[in-house]
Amino acid sequence: MTDSTSSNTNAGAPGLIRSLRLRDVIIYGVILVSPISPAPIFGSLSHKAQGHAAIAILFAMFAMLPTAISYGRMARAYPSAGSAFTFVGNEIGATLGYLTGWGMMMDYILNAMISMIWVSQQAHVYVPDVPYDVWVVFFAMLSTAVTAQGVHMTARANIAMGTVLGVIVTVYLVAACHYIAVHPHATPGFFVRPFYEATTWDWHAILASTALAMLIFIGFDGISTLSEEVHDPKRNIMRATIATCVIVAVLSVVEAYTAELVWPVSQTYPNVDTAFTFAAGRVWAPLFLVVGLAIMLSLLAVAVAAQLAVARLLFGMGRSGSLPRTFFGAIHPTAHVPRNNVFLVGFVALTGAIALPMVSGNATGYELGANLVNFGALVSFMGVNASVIFHYYWRADQRRRREVFLPLTGFGICLLLLVNLGERALVFGVVWMSVGVAFAAWRTGGFRTRIAIFDDAAHLLAETD
Repeated sequence: MTDSTSSNTNAGAPGLIRSLRLRDVIIYGVILVSPISPAPIFGSLSHKAQGHAAIAILFAMFAMLPTAISYGRMARAYPSAGSAFTFVGNEIGATLGYLTGWGMMMDYILNAMISMIWVSQQAHVYVPDVPYDVWVVFFAMLSTAVTAQGVHMTARANIAMGTVLGVIVTVYLVAACHYIAVHPHATPGFFVRPFYEATTWDWHAILASTALAMLIFIGFDGISTLSEEVHDPKRNIMRATIATCVIVAVLSVVEAYTAELVWPVSQTYPNVDTAFTFAAGRVWAPLFLVVGLAIMLSLLAVAVAAQLAVARLLFGMGRSGSLPRTFFGAIHPTAHVPRNNVFLVGFVALTGAIALPMVSGNATGYELGANLVNFGALVSFMGVNASVIFHYYWRADQRRRREVFLPLTGFGICLLLLVNLGERALVFGVVWMSVGVAFAAWRTGGFRTRIAIFDDAAHLLAETD
C-alpha cells in the first residue's frame, strides 16, 4: 500500500454524481432513522422509565445533538463518501480511520440484518404458510434490487416510503387525539404525566431509559456518506443532519406521549415488544394491523438506507486502497453506484438474517442483533467527535476553547454508553475489531506500510460541482 492519494476515478471513468437536494437528504435521514422509530422499543422504554418514555426521548435528543453537530462540521471540512472513516483518517491517523470505518461496517450491516429479521418474522406471522427463510430471501433481494438501481431510484423509493409512513403516523395521531378527547381523564396532571409524574419519577430510571432511547437516533450518521452526491454539501449535510435528529425527536416524543396517555404504565401490555401496536389498536382497532405493517415498511426502508450507506463506506475504503480497489472502488457506468458493494452487503445481510436466529438462543435473533448495533455506531461517534477537536482546535491557527466543549461532550456521552453495553455486545465488538486489525496487518505486510486514506475532496468538488 502506498501513501499516494487516489482520485475518485480515472479520466473518463464513471463516478458519483451530485443529484440530491436538501429535501432528498433529509428524507433519506428520516427514513434511515425511521419516522416511527420508537415503536419497536416503546414497551421496554416506557416500562424502564416508569411511564416517562416521552421525556426520556427528549433527553436522548439533547444527548445526541453534540455528535450530530460534529458530523455536520466534519462533513463540511471533508465532503467525501468515506464519512467517519475519512474524518478520523485525515485528522487523527490512517490506522484509526481504517478501524473507525471497520466499526461502522458492523453497525450498518447489522442494522440491515436485524431489519430483515424483524420484517421477515412479522411477515411470517401474517402469512405463516410461507417459511421465515423464504421471507428473508425475498426481502433481502428486494432491498438489494432497490439499492442497486442507483441513488435516483433510492431517493424516489425513500420519498414513497416516507409518504406512506407519514400518512400512517398522521392517522394514528389523529385517532389518538380523538380517543383522548372523548374518554374521561379527570386524574390531576393527566396531560403532563408522560413528562413528569411525582409518584413514579426516579432519576436513575430516567437516565437508564435515556440511554435506551438513544437507539432511536442511531443511523443519522449515514447522511454524511452521501456527501459526494449532494448539492452544496458544505451546508446541506450539516442542515440535513441536525434537521433529521430534530424531526425524528419531535415525531418520537409525540408518538410516545400519546401512547402513554392512551395506555398508562399502570396497565400491563399483553406483549411488551408490540406495546405500541396495542396502544394504536386501542385508539382505533384497524390500527393494530396497520401500524404493524407500517413498522415492517419502516424497517425495510432502514435496511435499504443502511445498505446504501455501507456500500458507499466500502467504496470510500476501496478507493483509498484500504480495501481491494478493483472490487470495492468500482462504480457501475450507468447507475453510478458501487454495485459490487451493494450485492456483497445484501448477501452478508441475508446470510446473517438466516444464521443469527439459529445461534442467538431465542426465536428471532432480533434482540441479540439490536444489542450489537451500538458498538460500531458508538466507535464511529467517538471518532468523529475526536476529529472535530483535532481539526477545529488542535490544528487551528488560533485555538479557541469553545471549539472543544461540544465534541468533548459528545465523546464523553458515547464513551459512557460504550462501556455500559452488554457483555455479549462488547465481546462481539472486540472480536470484530480484532478481525479488522488482522486484515489491516495482512494488507500492510505487518504494518510495514501506511494504510492509505482517501483525501481529494477539493478535487472532487472542483470536478463535479
